Amino acid sequence: MKHIYIILLVSLCLVNKVYAVNETEVRQTANYRVIPLPQEIIPIQDSPFLLEAGVTILYPSNNKKMQKNAQFLANYLQVATGKKFPIATQSNKGSVISLSLDKKHNNPEAYQIIISANGVKITASTEAGIFYGIQFLRKSLPVNANTNIILPAVEVKDYPRFSYRGALLDVGRYFFTVDEVKTFIDMMALHNMNRFHWHLTEDQGWRIEIKKYPKLTQIGSIRKETVIGRNSDIYDHRPHGGFYTQKELKEIVRYAADRHITIIPEVDFPGHMQAALASYPELGCTNGAYEVGTRWGVSDLVLCAGQEKTYQFLEDVLTEVLDIFPSEYIHIGGDECPKTEWEKCHKCQARIKEIGLQSDKLHTKEERLQSYIITHMERFLNAKGRKIIGWDEILEGGLAPNATVMYWRTWCGDKAYTEAVKQGHDVIMTPYKYMYFDHAYVSDRTNEPLCLANPNNITTDSIYNYEPVPAGFTTEEQKHFIGVQGNVWTELISTFPHVQYMSLPRFAALSEIQWTMPEKKNYHNFLYNLPQLIQIYDNEGYEYAKHLFK
Repeated sequence: MKHIYIILLVSLCLVNKVYAVNETEVRQTANYRVIPLPQEIIPIQDSPFLLEAGVTILYPSNNKKMQKNAQFLANYLQVATGKKFPIATQSNKGSVISLSLDKKHNNPEAYQIIISANGVKITASTEAGIFYGIQFLRKSLPVNANTNIILPAVEVKDYPRFSYRGALLDVGRYFFTVDEVKTFIDMMALHNMNRFHWHLTEDQGWRIEIKKYPKLTQIGSIRKETVIGRNSDIYDHRPHGGFYTQKELKEIVRYAADRHITIIPEVDFPGHMQAALASYPELGCTNGAYEVGTRWGVSDLVLCAGQEKTYQFLEDVLTEVLDIFPSEYIHIGGDECPKTEWEKCHKCQARIKEIGLQSDKLHTKEERLQSYIITHMERFLNAKGRKIIGWDEILEGGLAPNATVMYWRTWCGDKAYTEAVKQGHDVIMTPYKYMYFDHAYVSDRTNEPLCLANPNNITTDSIYNYEPVPAGFTTEEQKHFIGVQGNVWTELISTFPHVQYMSLPRFAALSEIQWTMPEKKNYHNFLYNLPQLIQIYDNEGYEYAKHLFK
């Protein structure tokens, strides 16, 4: 990639020399040091384009998605130049930036940009591709230049490596407002991400309104207190709660869709259900007294898999979830479900006997019972035209037929994703060792906000250098690795600025794993390009970690 940067640098110098003649206005020159790095940036022999007042943004008529794209671009350009840029559906005299659909692009998120003296042309086969072209242009511009900007003549050909480019936000432990969630979505859009994995239910809080079960939010959304720090046995004695109404959830779904991001909701079962059990104790194995969780970690209190009312509850909940979220995938969790209650529950043992589950060298009968409940719910969702994603524990007891696996347990080695891929299942890579952004940046945490300790730390360079498609798989098997995701768990993250700090600039490193072909990645170039992206963080008011700048 070095030769591209050299050519661009020469081009920029020539451009500035041309515009130094007979010009009294100070102008700034755009550069194309963007993150994630595009697949191709090719300088072309033409005069540059001057982005100045009067430039019109054109979009196809009768296309509301493209109209929104045009408005996004107009807003971004106004931030850079201090000027307003009209949008229109018909060409007029003067300079233009045109947004148009062209089915010649094979990848649905690919785009092409041609910048010449005549204007800027962004083409793609879908509105999403146009949006990523707009993000490239946005990130190429000086921030708050408040002047006309020179765009050197280039052709950009770009497309993402992975179709699934995700980030997770956990709101089960700590609740974040609608505006804060929207800001998280904006952070994702800046980094070309397209899947927002929203962790909505937990032992410590149920955050989604379910009208058929009102106690889930009346009781399950509020814990009486929270343990301080890393399970210190000291509590703050302050209630914490909050939930999203279905109206608010649909508003956020629309907000994300406008930015070409699909929200994948997670309702985690059969474990991590203590808040639901506090609301409806009859769903547990003991019918005893439950409370919304106040500590972190794995709870033995899980849904009873031996009674029909549990399955009806899950079907009812997911029916309302499907009405809110149009995503193809629904995340059903399936992780960290201890079997201690099931081992002594007469209802669970009766169900095991009834359906003929047996322990063997691979799995216990209780593990097979978990597979039974996951498979039951997968059939339910498949019948509704949806698919499931689950954490890699759903492999235990036998994998549901059409499930996608989210690999996270690095201490288990490669067994989880290997087994899934060999069986023909898709896999999303989100390994604990690299993609858990609630963990420490550095070993010395004296001046760091509260975070989990990781023996290796999760540094920006360790994220950047992670390769999500392991060696040893055939070309066809490699296609089952459909994407990679970073996770922001919030056991120790109680404020949104803290969420941002743990996410940025990690999102920048993650975005090049998700988007850029591995042979084009270069960590030194990434560091060289990062300050320009940081200017956008500053302009947007985002908190971010500054370890790289020491």
